[in-house]
Amino acid sequence: MTSEERAARSSTLFSDVALSKRSRFVRSRPKAREVLIGAPGWALAMAISAWLALWLRGTETAFHLTDILSLYALGGLLAWPPSLFAARFSAHARPVETRFAAFLLCLVAGTVGTTACLFAFDYRMFYAQWHADTGTRTWLFQFLFTSLAALYQFLVLGVRLYLPLGIVALVAASLWLARSDVRQRR
Repeated sequence: MTSEERAARSSTLFSDVALSKRSRFVRSRPKAREVLIGAPGWALAMAISAWLALWLRGTETAFHLTDILSLYALGGLLAWPPSLFAARFSAHARPVETRFAAFLLCLVAGTVGTTACLFAFDYRMFYAQWHADTGTRTWLFQFLFTSLAALYQFLVLGVRLYLPLGIVALVAASLWLARSDVRQRR
């Protein structure tokens, strides 16, 4: 085999791999309809889950209820599109069970992660008034540890608000997405 034949063969091989990855990327993107309908629905489910958890504990009037519900709704709204993409990309052309697990994992990680980051931003904005000037070494440490403390606090206290209804919504959404995802069956 000459060097020209090897070069032609390797370029074909690499172009097939690049085409395959590009096709997988394109097929993994959520459609506009899924985002415009699914994201507000997921946001509503997460806000209702937080409200129900607070109501069941009898603490819905003790806190800033609208702020908490807005945080959980915004976290669900922002987490929906990247979670769908990540689940489809990771479980491309796999059986229904694998797609279900991918949607379950990506929706949990995306929703909790996005909501935790939003909580950390709000937490950081409150404590920023007592921090050093921006850009200094002290400010960097304060920024880092305040953000980490906020993330930890959300994981310890905030995840509980997903529990009675959020798990049901998560399983239902994951099952529905895994079964109805026709593009992944090709």
